[in-house]
Formats: sequence, C-alpha cells, structure tokens
Amino acid sequence: MNNLASVSRVLAVLSLGATLLEVLAYKFVFKRDYGWRSALATLAVIVGRSFTRLIPIAITLPGATWLYEHRIFNASEHGVASWVALFFGIEFLYYWYHRLGHRVRWFWLSHAVHHSTNEINLVAAGRLAWTSQITGAYAIFSPLALLGFTPETILAGYALNLSYQFWIHADWAPKLGFLEGIFNTPSAHRVHHAANLDYLDANYGGVLMLFDRLFGTYIPERDDLPCRYGLVHPLTTNNPLKIVFHQFGPFFRDVMSARSPREVWGYIISPPGWRPDGNSETTEDMRRKAAGEKPAEAAPAPVYEAALP
Repeated sequence: MNNLASVSRVLAVLSLGATLLEVLAYKFVFKRDYGWRSALATLAVIVGRSFTRLIPIAITLPGATWLYEHRIFNASEHGVASWVALFFGIEFLYYWYHRLGHRVRWFWLSHAVHHSTNEINLVAAGRLAWTSQITGAYAIFSPLALLGFTPETILAGYALNLSYQFWIHADWAPKLGFLEGIFNTPSAHRVHHAANLDYLDANYGGVLMLFDRLFGTYIPERDDLPCRYGLVHPLTTNNPLKIVFHQFGPFFRDVMSARSPREVWGYIISPPGWRPDGNSETTEDMRRKAAGEKPAEAAPAPVYEAALP
C-alpha cells in the first residue's frame, strides 16, 4: 500500500502539471476562454471528495473481506496472469458499474456529479461524487475478492483504471484513427459526456471499448454532430454543494409523492427521468418522442429490464 501511495502522489503531480499546461494551451494555442468558475468548483468538489478516503473498505466494498477469506484462488500464485485477470475483471465490472450508474436512478444520484460540468477539460475528470462509496455502487467489484484479490488490490486496480481516464477528458484532442473503437479515447469519451439525444447512454468502458462493442453501447463521435456537454437539463451552478447533491432533492420529492410501493421502487431502480404517469424523460422515451412515436405505457419494470434495456 505504501507503493500505491507513492504512485498516487506521482500521478497527482503529473495530473496537476498536465492541467496547468492545458490552461496555458487554451490561452496561447487554442485561443479559447478557459472555464475558470467551473474549474474552481470542480477543485472544491475534489477537495471534499478527499475526505471520503476515511470511509472503511468494509463499506466501500461490502462483503469483499469475507469473499477473500473464502477465495477459490490465490492470485499471488499466478504471476502476470493474475494481473491480466485483474485488469480485465475490473474493466468488465467497471463497464457494468458505469452503465448502472446511468441506467439506475439510485446510482445516478452520485454519478450525475461527474456529468454536471458543461465543459470538458482535464480538471473535469476529478469532478466525482462524495456519495459513491456509501450507496453500494462499488459492491459490483467485490466478487473479484473470491478470485484471490485483496480488497485493497481491487480498489487500487479501480483507481488505476480511473487514472487512465484522466487524459481522455480533453475536448481538443483529435480522433486517434484505428485506436477508435478499441480504446477509450478522448473522442469516445466526448460522446459519453454529451447530452445530445443521439449520444446518450454510450461508451461506458474504462480503458477499452471492448464491452461496449460486445453489448451494443458503442457510439462513435460524428463530425456532423458536435457534442453538447453536461446534463440533458444543464446544471448552471458553480456551488460545489449544489453540484454534489443536486439530484437528491428531486429524488426524495419523487419518492415522497409515490402512491404505492411499486412507484417507490420505480423511482429507485428505473432509469433517470422515469415517471409512473407516462410523462417520462428516459433516453428511450425522448427518442420515441423525437421520432414521433407514441410513448411507451409507463409501469415500473423489473430491475433488469429497467436498468439494462
């Protein structure tokens, strides 16, 4: 863990240096205004998130310690193969963790923080929620402990996956030719952050686009459709507390307005924008309306249908 801390410090220094270079490039190379207010708000969110490191691993990765104690393999005995397995294991589970973050409202409460910025730049990579560790989102990574990876190793692998994603938050980076559709590139991630209807709910991978290609969620960036970043209904505040918690008020109001346990469940587990009266703004409903089709009849769907259409 000491080595991991050293690596984290080095990555932090490199990230800071890259961010400062980007700021200079905006002024002297791209001749563009840099979103200072949004960037400062993001820095405040980053500082606040640093305190989430105090949350115990048992809460962050529920059940992982027990699974490790009952592991069926010892990863340390398999050398390089174990690290390859950890990489692809985290990449696969990250894909579903990320997809559920968009497709289940309970998890979207936290993940929406990252998508709340209306500009994409390197500092925006750090606009992450304070509540992810306590909403159960990371539980999806816990089964890796059964393969012989300690909870600390799993979290380290997840952190490295996120570290890779720092550089792809650059709206000035060009497309990367044959690498597009293989790796998560700035172009692919621009699509992921776009609020354009044609781009919604796409490109969930961390390092690779492998699982997006396998599960049909890969969408390439189009030259004829510039990305509009942010939420479908843009968040304009630069107040870090409002950025972090802006989804919670509407969520609790919706839950309190529910007329049955079934509606409560629908608000929790259905995609963001779902409403029991049929006046929904889920991605599917917005696309139906844009195509001139009749909206689907509303009803809280089972968890897998609601989360993974």
